[in-house]
Amino acid sequence: MPAVELRRKDWQKIEADAVVYFVTQEQLPGKLQELAEIIPSLRAALDAGDITGKEKTSTLLYTAQAIRAPRILIVGLGSENTLTLETIRRAAAAAAKRAASLRLRHLAFPIPPAPVGSITPEDFVLSVLEGGVLSQYRFAKYITREQDNGLVERFTICASTPTEQRRFHPVVEYARIVCEGVFLTRDLANAPPNEIYPEALADRARQIGTQAGFSVRVLNKAQIERLGMGGLLGVNRGSARPPVFLIMEYWGTRRTIPPIVLVGKGITFDTGGISLKPAANMSEMKADMHGAASVIGTLSVVARLKLPVNVVGLAPATDNMPSGSAMVPGDILRFLNGKTAEIENTDAEGRLILADALAYAERYQPQAVIDLATLTGACVVALGHVTTGLFGNHRELLKRIKQAGERTYERVWELPLYEEYGELIKSDVADIKNSGGRPAGAITAALFLKHFVGNYPWAHLDIAGTAIAPKETDYMPKGGTGVGVRLLTEVLRTWEPLSPEAEEK
Repeated sequence: MPAVELRRKDWQKIEADAVVYFVTQEQLPGKLQELAEIIPSLRAALDAGDITGKEKTSTLLYTAQAIRAPRILIVGLGSENTLTLETIRRAAAAAAKRAASLRLRHLAFPIPPAPVGSITPEDFVLSVLEGGVLSQYRFAKYITREQDNGLVERFTICASTPTEQRRFHPVVEYARIVCEGVFLTRDLANAPPNEIYPEALADRARQIGTQAGFSVRVLNKAQIERLGMGGLLGVNRGSARPPVFLIMEYWGTRRTIPPIVLVGKGITFDTGGISLKPAANMSEMKADMHGAASVIGTLSVVARLKLPVNVVGLAPATDNMPSGSAMVPGDILRFLNGKTAEIENTDAEGRLILADALAYAERYQPQAVIDLATLTGACVVALGHVTTGLFGNHRELLKRIKQAGERTYERVWELPLYEEYGELIKSDVADIKNSGGRPAGAITAALFLKHFVGNYPWAHLDIAGTAIAPKETDYMPKGGTGVGVRLLTEVLRTWEPLSPEAEEK
């Protein structure tokens, strides 16, 4: 990841490849007229109409030693009336990509002296770093040819006074740690399945926990069998590799305070099992453990930020393989909480391993449980690759996730859990069946999970569309996106006890 730093240095005196200077349409030409007194080449660009202030536009000018940096990049933010945190992120991403295309390695950013539109200077700096840094991600670990990836290597926020330095130090540190958590999650999700399999995922979680400051306990197959986690064991039956169950704990406050439990689906590769997937795009299924990766990344961020909250991460992990011993349609599995499910489709496997984890979560008597899973193609059909599906049983918890989604732009959309949909997963031979067919597929998957939710507030995030991107966008790469880390960190950063009266029965 690029280096992120705060320096007590006037932006005009910083040694960098370029200074990035943001401007709204309303600030033209006044703000830049003042700047033109310092950088004469700017006046010619203004007179020529090259600088419009429109969103994501950029104009590169040479400073001719008027300031220490040899270049200044003027970047448009659009109108202040429509300015949002996401506008700033996208503009910063556009600036970083333009700089990278010019092989510029070090960018410096002045701190705005006052709010820009309705955006505080703190939020402005945070959004600039998120958009700029996250746009510079590449998964190039396995490319052996010599390459110049042309990425920006250093982002510097310039504080001109000691007061400004003290004020913005927490903002820059927060941005750096969150972006590192997203990069970590993207790396896990993008790694090939011969690198990240269940035992390897456990090893990586241990390493990350040691570095970040949270504990990791790994249950092996014998322990999973003793617990009676029939869903995890059933999915694993076709595999040559044993399953693992990751228990990650961060205690940021008194242990008498119940934790928030995060549950992540950890299917390290999904062939569909006996209900085999089509060959086209099956390689994307290396990222079917993105939910687990997001939980690990979030735990890393929360622990490094030392947030005053208790958080537990649970990640059941296995691959889903076809073999002579594999689970088949018609099998009946018994789960940790004693309930049974008939297997209708072995490719509806994620809900089976999550069921055991959700039942296990009740042991913590949690304040809330949030699960993340690349669970259903139906959610991709409904919401595309733009929005995460949201389900749950607690109105206030769902509201908080929605608000965090708007702030981070990891947006969510609530779908219903009406009891009528439950008819689709009724079984004649077990408590439920694991698939209700094509209609309302994301909803019936969530309703399946609800059977294993204990007496706690619960939210389910179906990230099937948002975790695996088909193409690169502003600051999201193609492939594993790292979705969920910024969203959950925002939820936990501002955590307060939930109101009991808000719970839906």
